[in-house]
Amino acid sequence: MRILLTWCLAFWSAGLWAQDRAFWLKEMDKMCRPVLESLAHDSLMIKMPQRVSIRTDNKESRIKVQYVEVLGRVLSGIAPWLQCEEGDAEEKALRKQYREWTLQGIRNSLDPSKKDYMRYDIAGQQLVDASFLAMAFVRAPWLWENLPQTDRERLVQAIRSTRQFKPGFSNWLLFSAMNEVFLAKYGYEYDAMRIDYALMQHEQWYVGDGMYKDGDSYAFDYYNSYVIHPYLANILVEITKKTKSYDGMWEKVKARNTRYAQIQERLIGQDGSFPPTGRSLIYRGAAFHHLADMAWRNALPKDLKPAQVRGALTAVIRKTLESPGTYKDGWLTLGLYGDQPNIADVYNNQGSPYLATAIFLPLGLSPQDPFWKDAPAKWTQQKVWEGQDVSHDPKIK
Repeated sequence: MRILLTWCLAFWSAGLWAQDRAFWLKEMDKMCRPVLESLAHDSLMIKMPQRVSIRTDNKESRIKVQYVEVLGRVLSGIAPWLQCEEGDAEEKALRKQYREWTLQGIRNSLDPSKKDYMRYDIAGQQLVDASFLAMAFVRAPWLWENLPQTDRERLVQAIRSTRQFKPGFSNWLLFSAMNEVFLAKYGYEYDAMRIDYALMQHEQWYVGDGMYKDGDSYAFDYYNSYVIHPYLANILVEITKKTKSYDGMWEKVKARNTRYAQIQERLIGQDGSFPPTGRSLIYRGAAFHHLADMAWRNALPKDLKPAQVRGALTAVIRKTLESPGTYKDGWLTLGLYGDQPNIADVYNNQGSPYLATAIFLPLGLSPQDPFWKDAPAKWTQQKVWEGQDVSHDPKIK
C-alpha cells in the first residue's frame, strides 16, 4: 500500500509540473510567435503595428527603433530555452521551429538587402536593445555557434556601432557593459573600461538591503529587476572568467542577489498581482526578471523552494496575461493588465512590452530540475494570508 501511495504521489506531482511547463510554453509561444515567424519570413516591418505611447517624446524615432527593440527583448527572454535540449517530443519540435525562425530572422535583420534589415545607429535607445540582444547570445551560446560567420561579423559590427551613443548616468551604464561582455565572450576586442565603469558606479549606487539607486536618486520601481540585478549577475558571471579583479565584488553582488530575490518573492500576491508602482509597468512579468533569472541560474536562496517560485511566477504569468485586452491582433498591447495606454511611458513603443519574455527564463531548465518536477509549494503571501507562521524577513547591509 505504501509503495502504491508513493507511486501515486510521484505521478500526481509529475503531472502538475508537466502542466505548469506546458502552460508556460503555450504563453511563451503566443507572445513570441508573431515576432519571430514574421521576421523569419522577412515581413516583421510589414506586420508589426506601429504603436507608441500617448505621451511619446518622439513618435517617428520611437517607431524606427521598435524593431531592434522587439528582437532583443524577445530573444533575451527565450534564449535559455533555445539553448536547452530537453523536453518531450512536442516541446522539442516547438524548439526546433523557434531555432529555425530565430537564426533566419537574425540573418534577415542583418542583411541590407532584406525588408527587415535593422540599423543600430538611429538613436540612443538602440544601445539599450542591442544589449538585450547581446545578452541573448551570452545566455545561449547555441545561437552564436549556429550563426554563419558572415552574420557573426555583421552582428559584432552592429553592436559596436552603438558605442557612439553616450549612456545615461543610470542603469544604462550596464547596457554598454553587456555589449562589451558579449564581445569578450566570443573572442573580440572589447572595452574593459566600459565594463569597469558600470560595475564600479553601481557599487557606489548600492543603498542596502539588496537595493540599488538608479543613478543619483532612488526610484521606487522595478528597475532593480528589469535591469540592474540580472545585468550585474550575468556580466559578472562572464567577466570573472576573464579576470579575477571582480571576484570580491561578485561575492557581494551574489549576497545582494539573494536578498532581492527574497524581496521579489514576497511581493507576489496570492493571485499573482503585485504593486503597480513606478516606470515601465507595461513590461508586465518582467517585473520579476531577477527572480526568474535566479531560478534559471540555480541561484535561488535556500529559503525559497524552487517549486514555490514556480508557483509564484506562474501566478504572475496568469495575472498579467489573462485580460482579454492583453493582445490586439496577436500583438502585445501597452498595459500591465490588458490595454492600458495611459500607463505607458514616453519611451515606449510596440516593441517595449516584449521584455515580458524575461519571466520565461526558467524554461531553460531541464524538466527534471526541481523547479519543474517538485510538487507545488505555496509562496510567502499565500502562507501569510492563510495564517501560517512564516519566517521573519531580516535585512542585509
